[in-house]
Amino acid sequence: MKKFGLIGHPIEHSMSPRLFSAAYGGRYQYDLILGADFEKSWQRFLDEYDGINVTAPFKDLAYAKADILSPEVEATMASNLLVKTSLGIEAHNSDFLGVAKIIREIADGLRSKGERPLRSALIVGCGGAAKAAAAAAYMQEMEVTVANRSVEKAQAFVDHLSMFELLRPCSAGGSINACGLDRMTSADLVIYCLPVRIPQMDDLSMRFFIEANYRDPAYSQKYLDENARNSGNSVYIDGSRWLVAQAVTGYALFTGEEPDAGAVCSAI
Repeated sequence: MKKFGLIGHPIEHSMSPRLFSAAYGGRYQYDLILGADFEKSWQRFLDEYDGINVTAPFKDLAYAKADILSPEVEATMASNLLVKTSLGIEAHNSDFLGVAKIIREIADGLRSKGERPLRSALIVGCGGAAKAAAAAAYMQEMEVTVANRSVEKAQAFVDHLSMFELLRPCSAGGSINACGLDRMTSADLVIYCLPVRIPQMDDLSMRFFIEANYRDPAYSQKYLDENARNSGNSVYIDGSRWLVAQAVTGYALFTGEEPDAGAVCSAI
């Protein structure tokens, strides 16, 4: 039977085993591969497992070990899912796949109602989730701004992502740029990837707000409704939806089978 797991440290409180078990009704084994030593955890993957999820602080180390990089991994320079294939170890980024799925669902909903499409996206932060969100929005031809406390870090990622302009159709739209947290402007879509609330957000308006943090979110629909600039017109999407989306897309890469999305939602 195929076996899967999670490496990182600490991971004792991870929800991944519960979500994976729910996704497939317990038909596949999924373990927490505990340990602070990356090389030992990686060797256990090589010896015992068919695929692994990766969390902090091992993401960069695991990414460097991969033989094959999927397009979203090349775009984000990060991987949180690696799977063995006949050609070697293949790296994916389910954070990218999950948030891209949500953006497409929002766009499809607007299209079906004949409403104005999403044009601009503000990504707040420049960690792993933020890079995935920025790449996903950019690849869907939005005008993307990455806002971060360190403008230099955000600009370095923007410069990297700009290189993928060559891989897109000549007719592709959209743009990507960086700014500091004090230079943020309103956007159709905000994807918030910081762990705490910042005062600069109160000056902005948006149509949709996706938050990455599902354990201890900084914002809520109630907060957006009471914000004068938003006037109750913003739709808040909490981090659990992103968690489900990345789980469903990622688990399918592991097994080749579609997981039970409803069961994953219930498990959360």
